[in-house]
Amino acid sequence: MRVMAQLAMVMNLDKCIGCHTCSVTCKQAWTNRGGVEYVWFNNVETRPGQGYPRQYQDQERWKGGWTLNKRGKLTLRTGSRFRRLLNIFANPDLPTVSDYYDPWTYDYQNLLASPLTDTTPTAKPKSLITGEDAKITWGANWDDDLGGGPEQVSRDPLLAKVSAEVKLEFEQTFMFYLPRICEHCLNPACAASCPSGAIYKRSEDGIVLVDQDRCRGWRQCVTGCPYKKIYFNHKTGKAEKCTFCYPRVEVGIPTVCSETCVGRLRYIGVMLYDADAVLDAASVKDDKDLYASQLGVFLNPHDPRVVAEAERAGISSEWIEAAQNSPVYKLIVDYQLALPLHPEYRTMPMVWYVPPLSPVVDALTTTGHDGENAGNLFGAIDALRIPTEYLAELFTAGDVGPVRASLQRLAAMRAHMRSINLAELPDPAIAESVRLTPAEIEAMYRLLAIAKYQDRYVIPSGAGSDAHRLDALATGCSLEGDGGPGMTAFDAMAEKFHLTDSNGAAPEEKSARINLLNWDGQSTAGLVP
Repeated sequence: MRVMAQLAMVMNLDKCIGCHTCSVTCKQAWTNRGGVEYVWFNNVETRPGQGYPRQYQDQERWKGGWTLNKRGKLTLRTGSRFRRLLNIFANPDLPTVSDYYDPWTYDYQNLLASPLTDTTPTAKPKSLITGEDAKITWGANWDDDLGGGPEQVSRDPLLAKVSAEVKLEFEQTFMFYLPRICEHCLNPACAASCPSGAIYKRSEDGIVLVDQDRCRGWRQCVTGCPYKKIYFNHKTGKAEKCTFCYPRVEVGIPTVCSETCVGRLRYIGVMLYDADAVLDAASVKDDKDLYASQLGVFLNPHDPRVVAEAERAGISSEWIEAAQNSPVYKLIVDYQLALPLHPEYRTMPMVWYVPPLSPVVDALTTTGHDGENAGNLFGAIDALRIPTEYLAELFTAGDVGPVRASLQRLAAMRAHMRSINLAELPDPAIAESVRLTPAEIEAMYRLLAIAKYQDRYVIPSGAGSDAHRLDALATGCSLEGDGGPGMTAFDAMAEKFHLTDSNGAAPEEKSARINLLNWDGQSTAGLVP
């Protein structure tokens, strides 16, 4: 057993309202500059839908992630190293900018400087890449609120895997939102794909980063990542990706997307895992066993043997304590509510999701039944307007069992807490039916519904010092202008970034803006003009 620690995230999809605040603040912090106009490290997709980039889940087309070869050994879906080297100068499995979307702005000056005319002046869309007039045909979330229409949304690759009955009832299907960031996998295919060795996984916290000095822009990592969360900066010629806001988490502050989430649906915590078990867990034969095999990789931070091995591995007491108090561990292991995104890609993702149960209560109430009665709720799980079959294709490689079990626990929590709120005695059979105690259900409710800031984000800060010291060996912050190679080093811990408007989008007198990477989530000075 080789114990390692990893910062992980869980998102409760029952609480996501699709406001895109996480995407906008991430954009302002990380990709608000030239060369990455089309890039969203955090994006919120509407499901069902094609996603961003379009149909990124179709690995028969994009060749992302891992697969098992004829001998049962794990190999990249893109093929052998020799095959990848043959394609190094002309990779055929890359999304185009149009697959993401052609970024645009509007000619606002035409509105502001227009003389008096008989017709209302318009702000024509302009390409952010070429500066020419643009025709808007696709966006980062064109599927939002089914805005793309059935002819677009029906191209969702997951819909091709579900039953004909689900497809026929598709227009009755309730949509839900799926926020996505880099998965910071235990077995990252992007790192294995990189010919330059520029992508690495930090041993102290598991965050996957791109070394901008070593990156040569081969773009094999873009193909290798099945979630398509690595992007090519067309100005610098380097790859960039979500950094899990490591300048923030190093000092114990949550990521920007978590800090600004309106629904408070994100949880960050430490997971201890057995590094020696990752390869075997990712190599199980049946895709439907991958969820259970990854659960088996995680270690119980309360086990004295695990604690002793963690201390022997050099993991600090602060990180061990954080793992013991981790909300992520509770949601993934203790309550088994959270599920991984596409475990069949075999990358062992570390951003997990609580599947959406809504609007089952409203749907039952409209039929004249008590929408929060335990018997009615359990019976309605398989008749959800969000088909469990579709959720299973998303989170458990098609295995409906874990999805149904997660939804039943959410339903049990609603029924149990309804009794308490009405000053009634809860039925103990409700908790027993989902293999939990009443105390566990109430603790689960506190975590999912009313958890405080410090309970949702349990982030140790002690282990970040060495990583920051190594980063500080380089000079200058490349985000300060267009000429830098990417994301490299940072100044003093209290002054991480001195961002400027590198695209010249704001007037000079208004170019200063709040540094979201340093923002502690408390102060409001300067946020509002």
